[in-house]
Order: sequence, then C-alpha cells, then structure tokens
Amino acid sequence: MTKVRNRKMTYCVLLMIGMIVMWLFHACAPVREFMHWKTFNGIASINGGRPAFNPAKKTVIIIADNEGTEIFDLMAPYYLFNATEKANVYIVARDKTPVILRKGLFLMPDFSFGEFDSMGIHPQVIVIPNLSAMDARHQNQEILGWIKKQYRDTTFVLSVCDGALTAAATGIYDGKPLTTHASDFAAISKQFNKPLWVNNIRVTQSGRLFSTAGVSNATDGALSIIDTLFGRPTMLRVSKMIHYALSADRNAHKSIAIDFGDKAAIGKKVLFGKNRQVGVLLQDGANELELAAVLDTYNRTFPKSLESISLTNQSIRTGYGLTLFPTASLDKFHPTELHVLCPDKLPSTSHHLFDPSILVKYEQQSSQYIIDVCLSRIRLQYGLRYTEVVKRLLDYN
Repeated sequence: MTKVRNRKMTYCVLLMIGMIVMWLFHACAPVREFMHWKTFNGIASINGGRPAFNPAKKTVIIIADNEGTEIFDLMAPYYLFNATEKANVYIVARDKTPVILRKGLFLMPDFSFGEFDSMGIHPQVIVIPNLSAMDARHQNQEILGWIKKQYRDTTFVLSVCDGALTAAATGIYDGKPLTTHASDFAAISKQFNKPLWVNNIRVTQSGRLFSTAGVSNATDGALSIIDTLFGRPTMLRVSKMIHYALSADRNAHKSIAIDFGDKAAIGKKVLFGKNRQVGVLLQDGANELELAAVLDTYNRTFPKSLESISLTNQSIRTGYGLTLFPTASLDKFHPTELHVLCPDKLPSTSHHLFDPSILVKYEQQSSQYIIDVCLSRIRLQYGLRYTEVVKRLLDYN
C-alpha cells in the first residue's frame, strides 16, 4: 500500500514538474524570439538596374553582412545621408542576396563587393553597423579586407554600436577613440586593446574617424558627419526633418549597462506579462529611419513574436529606394497589434484583411522623434520601469 502511495506521489511530482517545464518553455517564447533570426527562403527579385551615380555628390557606403546586420544601425544612417540630398548612398554586402536585418526585415543590397569595385568609385564615407559573427576569434576576413581596401586617409568612417568590433578589427582605429553599446562595452574592449576605448559619450571623433554608443546613437553619429562634411545648415535641416532635438551638449550620454534588476524586469514581463504578437506593415515609400525605429524598439519589449508583413506578401520599395522583403505572410501571421506608419496610404479594402482594432497608427504630422513616440506608448503598455529597460537596451540615455 505504501509503495503504491509513493508511486502515485512520484507520478504527481513528475507530472507537476513536466507541466512547469512546459509552461516555462511556452512562457519563454519571447526570449527565444529575441535571439532567433530568420533566413530568407523566398524569391529575391531585383527591380531595375544599378542605382544611379551622381559624380557631383559625395558617396556614402554602408557595409552589410548578409548573415545579419543591425537594422537601425544601417537604416538610420541610410535615411539621414540621403536626406541631405548631397550624397549617393549605397548598401554594399559580400553577395547580392538578401541581407538579414535584425530584427524583422530582409534587405536587398545595392551592390556586392565585386560590383562596387567594378564601378571604380572611392567612397568619401564608410558606415560600419553591428555585423553578425564578428569578434576577435571569429572575424569575417572578406569584410575586413574589403573595408581596408576602400579606406583612404581622406575617408570618413562611422562605427555604429557594436560595429566597433569590426572597426577595431580593421586596425583603422588603433590609437584612436572608439566607443560602443554600454552593455557590450566591457566585453568588446577586452577583445581589442589598440583602440582608445571611451564611454559615457554618444559620438567620438578623431579627425575623420567617428564612432557611436549603442543602437539609438546611429542618429547622432550620422548627424555629426553630416555637420562636418555638408555643413551646419544641412545638419540642422535634416535633424528638423526627423524632429530630433539637439541638446546643448550633443555628446552627453550615460553609459548604463543592463544589470541584474533589468534582467529580472525582463523575466517578470516575459513570464507574467502580456506578450503580444507584433506586426509592422511594410508600405511602398516607407521612411527608412522610422520603420527601423519601430521594429528595433518593439523588438526590445520581448514580444511573443515580431514580424514584418506587406499587403501583397511581396517586396516593397522605400522612400529612398531600398528593396525590403517581409518576414511573414498575411495568411500565416495574425498579429495582436499591427503598426502602420503610413495609415493614409492604406487601401480602402484593407479592412477585409485585418481587424481595425489591432491597428497602431502613426500620425504623419507628429512633432516627436519616432523613438520617443514608441517609448511613450510602451510606457502606457508596460510602465515606467520597463520603459527604462527598453531605453537601456537601445542605449538611449
């Protein structure tokens, strides 16, 4: 009798453990989603020929890694340099195949390394975003070699966020100031000891070499080079376009790394909070900076899932000509909330495709910087404490 009772108790305990494990596995889906990057499995059609080149303009190239590139690091500078109307701006990658943008997009680069070389163009600016699988032990020698080949003493270089890993590995920043995301600063600076690592600053500058703190500071880095290369009036015009308030001390920054309390707040939200399925609608003519800001900011809320979709399930063309592919299709992904950056461009038939109640519409006449718009809404959803966590993940301090 005792053996039977003990056996039943063992079964009950094992069942409870199994149920807890299953609950934890399901509850931790947002963490798995945050770490998971999709691969492109569609058909990448390329519309038109090579992008136009205007010899009267400066040329800006933004390096992309086909295996993974940080979205705001790449798309914010792309938009800002284009907005000057004084630059040819190109995305260049090893292969002319879709780039995985982390998190929520696929992007067709303008040129492969070989194609750009064949143009015989020497860039005046090289932007290095956070690239995939780049550290002291695992360096993409092809990317490093190509950057070094393009670099001249007269070239402006902008390292954005953890693009500092790539920038440091090139040797271009040896003996020069370099910074990176506050939460990664300690680990990255240990891997390369030749740059002069500094923190608590948004943008470093030594001659023509610039670097930024974390993700959100891509804006500051691009504006700093625009100020130097194209002049203060152009920089002020561009910053006004995005409603970005320039502080008296433009480089004032608090390098606040994610700590145990922040991780606990993330764990509490993931396990017991409302984890939404977030969708972002891709629309032709999209503003690249705003689109990237919404995807990157909401990714850091640890949603249950985050996907981009288009009304046709096909690629779209952004305002400055990028070809973007969605990560999900309308028939398979059913978002809890769908962010629409251009609600005035929604076709009248769109109400048949999704419930209007899930739409998060962005006012085109808003006088707020897009990251502030996102953070204001996140504060209403998750509270002030969790909003501070998101800001630290963005290094927006």
